[in-house]
Amino acid sequence: MDNELLTVPQVLAALNGVSRRTFYRWRELGVAPECIKLPNGELRIERRDLRVWLEQHREAA
Repeated sequence: MDNELLTVPQVLAALNGVSRRTFYRWRELGVAPECIKLPNGELRIERRDLRVWLEQHREAA
């Protein structure tokens, strides 16, 4: 289910408890995983995009 849409709390949990503030700061800086903004203003992140984002950061470490 690579196209599963994750909520921000689910992504934060997958990132071992990164704070909500840190995640939104990453978004401001343009370094967060790609997000989808729903019409109600909530954000979703595709599981595939989160996986790709993590792989990119693994290579950079």
